Amino acid sequence: MNKRLKFLDRFLTLWIFLAMTIGVGIGYFFPSSAKSIDKLSNGTTNIPLAIGLILMMYPPLVKIDFKKMPAVFAKPKLLILSFFITWIIGPLLMCILAVLFLSTQPAYLTGLIIIGIAPCIAMVIVWSELAEGNRELTAGLIGINSLIQIAFFSLYAYFYLEIVLPLIGIKGLSIDVSVGQIAETVGIYLAIPFVLAVLSRWIITKTKGENWLNTRFIPTISPFTLIALLATIILMFCLKGEMIISLPMDVFKVGLPLVFYFGIMFTLMFFIAKYFGADYRDNAALSFTAAGNNFELAIAVSIGVFGINSDQAFAGVIGPLVEVPALILLVKVINFWKKKYYK
Repeated sequence: MNKRLKFLDRFLTLWIFLAMTIGVGIGYFFPSSAKSIDKLSNGTTNIPLAIGLILMMYPPLVKIDFKKMPAVFAKPKLLILSFFITWIIGPLLMCILAVLFLSTQPAYLTGLIIIGIAPCIAMVIVWSELAEGNRELTAGLIGINSLIQIAFFSLYAYFYLEIVLPLIGIKGLSIDVSVGQIAETVGIYLAIPFVLAVLSRWIITKTKGENWLNTRFIPTISPFTLIALLATIILMFCLKGEMIISLPMDVFKVGLPLVFYFGIMFTLMFFIAKYFGADYRDNAALSFTAAGNNFELAIAVSIGVFGINSDQAFAGVIGPLVEVPALILLVKVINFWKKKYYK
């Protein structure tokens, strides 16, 4: 099988930079366009962006075959390990890094924490495939993380933003958000595409068969994720306009703790999983699941809760800019570790 990334995915970072440039250009040279887009909002939810973000989430969720979930439960030790590293250590680590690097910029700090409590349910499929990880385990972990996000993301976000941060003395953090507000946002951007994905798989499997679903339908809708992501970025940066031009260092400030996060999470999971006896294919699936983040959901929540023009939403966009090159590098790292530790 060809393990190379498809052309669009392989240059995702380039496309994101181009989308940012186009968005800034439109917002800077045609400021009236930004005002027109901003008018298409209901509260803090911008309707065009809501559509784009839902379309972004839909294809990865359709790819999940929930019949493969038993593959995870057949390995309870690995499941518990993944849950602990991903949902306990990961958010705590991101919170610590955010406080260390961005304690004087609470809005960016908040955006990073939102990224940290959203484990990856999309691009991890690509990284695991490139590293020859266990597909069934990857699919199972994605399914479990999707369900956990739907059920507990809002409570997790409230816990870290409204309870943990004040306890550690972060001042000047003006957040007025309820569990209900976050739950509503998660419901729109994750539950809606999740339900649509489940219904799509069921209807298509019944009418066309599973083979047609996997060979025709999924390949057809897969590009929608990237297209919707780029369209969302263009719209976001169009609305920011001149602000983006004056903040090049902010990309570095937000990106640096993310680099540390990806590296620490990946390394921690790899060596702990190896210690507990995971074979290479299982270890690759576990490591990339732990390291990646669901930046689509992070962007959606930041926009829905804090507004499209918020610094939290800006921090969310930095996520894929850093994650894509970082995880591509980690594919090379795990191939090296495979030769060294799994002879």
